[in-house]
Amino acid sequence: MNRTTLSLIAGTAALAAVTGFATLSEPDPAAPDTARAAAELPVERTSLLCPAPSTSDLADTSYTSFTPVTKGTDGDGTAELVAATEESAAATTDKATDKATDKANGKKKAAKPVVTPKAPGTPAVGESTGGEAPALVGTAEGKFAPGWTVQQTTEVAAGSGRGLQGVTCTAPDTEFWFPGVSTAADRTDYVHLTNPDDSAAVADIELYGKDGALSTTVGEGITVPAHSSEPILLSTLTGEKQEDLTVHVNVRSGRVGAAVQALDEKLGGDWLAASTDPAGTQVVPGIPEDATAVRLIAYAPGDADADLKVQLASPSGLITPAGHETLHVKAGMTASVDLGDVTRGEAGSLVLTPTGQSVPVVAAVRVLRGKGAQQESAFITATAPVGTRASAADNSAKGSTLSLTAPKGTAKVKVTASAGSGGGTAASKTYTVKGGTTQNVELPVPTGLKGTYALTVEPLTDTPVYASRTLTATQDGVAGFTVQTLPDDRGTVAVPEADEDVAVLQK
Repeated sequence: MNRTTLSLIAGTAALAAVTGFATLSEPDPAAPDTARAAAELPVERTSLLCPAPSTSDLADTSYTSFTPVTKGTDGDGTAELVAATEESAAATTDKATDKATDKANGKKKAAKPVVTPKAPGTPAVGESTGGEAPALVGTAEGKFAPGWTVQQTTEVAAGSGRGLQGVTCTAPDTEFWFPGVSTAADRTDYVHLTNPDDSAAVADIELYGKDGALSTTVGEGITVPAHSSEPILLSTLTGEKQEDLTVHVNVRSGRVGAAVQALDEKLGGDWLAASTDPAGTQVVPGIPEDATAVRLIAYAPGDADADLKVQLASPSGLITPAGHETLHVKAGMTASVDLGDVTRGEAGSLVLTPTGQSVPVVAAVRVLRGKGAQQESAFITATAPVGTRASAADNSAKGSTLSLTAPKGTAKVKVTASAGSGGGTAASKTYTVKGGTTQNVELPVPTGLKGTYALTVEPLTDTPVYASRTLTATQDGVAGFTVQTLPDDRGTVAVPEADEDVAVLQK
């Protein structure tokens, strides 16, 4: 055996050790499709971004981190949430100082985490008070990465946006749609952009109203420095006052997390999460049964008008709201309609389907609870199905509602209540959701619950299931509430199976 052959074999062995015995042979046309045989393996790293919660001195914010137990993970891993401003300061520290510090201390001094989970399956909590709390950058690795979720919940006692505000911290991305924002006189809406990376991100913010695109003055080329967060007040981008707008965030370079904080002088406020990707059919799950007013907002980003059939998935089946059977959405324009108390005291979800040609749209609803001066508002955006699994953190023994809907057929769903953040034993229940209906299910509660717990939803059938979780808290007669949807947690990734084959290197 000559030296070249020995070198090739040694190199191949080293490559196999690094790649997990990846196949090196030429493709065989007769071989089975490896994509079909791909294994679903747990993700090894997850990033989440939480916006700055409030500028009010009366704000009390809690952070709840949760990772469901996932088969196939090893015993190692970490997860933490740190202030974006602290990361920014660390990133811009003089390199010479870094080296000197590293040499003296052995490593750089890390920013103190706001939340540090101890084990999957048990929530970890942190908190802040006042209006100085920064945006957070979170990273989970190893056993903490698959399905990691963080809930940020803020109670504001008085002032603009008073009530309960909640948001699921988001993964960084390059495009976001927010139907339901406003520049009306009583509204103060901010788009929060958070950059987790080591280089600056550049984004454009576009506004679309009832007549199309609005002229903006500073919406293009917004720079978000590395490891930092920028809140952009919508009223500084345009002088037009419109009740219903759609915001499009398009990231030119880098990536960001994005969320809209919508504050109202009279009707409280909440976070508006990004809608799921534009599609011909959209589902908005879990409108509270005691909603006193529901406003539907939709936008068609393409070149064609969309005609949508509007239906409510109620506990008894799909019904059409009287007088609001359809919604016409012109291309490039935002359309809206008041549906009143459409749920009429029952659980409900909106199902939007094309009446003819399927045209992609994004959609959301603004929901009001209470009456008169005690009204509070929240938003629910159209969402993707639960898929394999999804979790919602920061639930208590009272004040949490889980809504499940299966528009296309009957589905079975397993719901697990985790151990409590301060103690307790996990519990599970299985539910059957009939086709075309929405159910607010009776939640399992951990035995001996102390603190808060997380809910994990796992469909047991192939029928698409949509879900949302509502938190409620009444303060001074105001029925505060916030709603978060539960799309798939993307806790696993498909990895094609591979085998070692060094024959190609010996040909």
